[in-house]
Amino acid sequence: MRKIAFVFPGQGAQYTGMGKDFYENYDRAKEVFAIAGKVSGMSMEELIFQENENLNITEYTQIAMLTVELAILKVLEEKGISSCVNAGLSLGEYAALTASGGLSVHDALKLIVKRGRFMQEAVPTGGAMTAVMGADTGLVEKICEETKGIVSIANYNCPGQIVITGQEQAVKQAAEELKESGVKRCIPLKVSGPFHSEMLADAGKKLAAELEKVEIEALKTPYVSNVTADYVRDTEAVKELLEKQISAPVRWQQSVELMTADGVDTFIEIGPKKTLSGFLKKIAPDAESHHVETVEDMEKLLEILKTEG
Repeated sequence: MRKIAFVFPGQGAQYTGMGKDFYENYDRAKEVFAIAGKVSGMSMEELIFQENENLNITEYTQIAMLTVELAILKVLEEKGISSCVNAGLSLGEYAALTASGGLSVHDALKLIVKRGRFMQEAVPTGGAMTAVMGADTGLVEKICEETKGIVSIANYNCPGQIVITGQEQAVKQAAEELKESGVKRCIPLKVSGPFHSEMLADAGKKLAAELEKVEIEALKTPYVSNVTADYVRDTEAVKELLEKQISAPVRWQQSVELMTADGVDTFIEIGPKKTLSGFLKKIAPDAESHHVETVEDMEKLLEILKTEG
């Protein structure tokens, strides 16, 4: 019997037209788009399906990504595909929490509208993020600690890929120090803020006030927190973890290692592109991974699961 985890990507995977075939073919997906439009006061169809500059601005990226992820999730559930655990990278954690039963679609989308806005407002300029390739984790942590200014690890993505975040000058300085220490590639990322750094702590505090207005339901299945890389099984810790998640590092590699150590052998990435599937090959090469971005992807997955039936 397979042990399946649903995993959901974060910012950076968005593109115009994502999720369109689910929207056109399934009423359940259309319902999610309608809820997102209502809570955001925007046309999701215009934001996601028509070429525009907003799609790459944090405030709009987050609601767009979560809308598509939840639209696909709800169709998969309708088709009878289920998981025993869920996880999401950064904003993807809201989809994971919804898949685990902790948030309604409405409340998840309502929170992500606020989260995107608060993060955009917290640091409109002056921050940066850089991907560090092929470096030892301890070396990156040490150089971040020793560099003047605000710079820290944002993402432990997979072996050989760590992202650093913080003040632009401090991030540049840390990258220079890493190169002098023998690290060959440090790639500045095109992002609109220093995500998962202490510069976003105020956004977390604002989000905490919004979280108090939402009820976290009992979890049907556990999900893995970005902050702790551990299972969340009860609702008590959820709000505090979501507040911290904005400014704390995303421990994605450790999250996948936890799930595979506990017998998860199949990962289904739900959403645009294959970012997490790429990480998975490096973290857990023996695990099976599938990606559902289009209706065709879903139909292929259904065939695979049916033949094992």
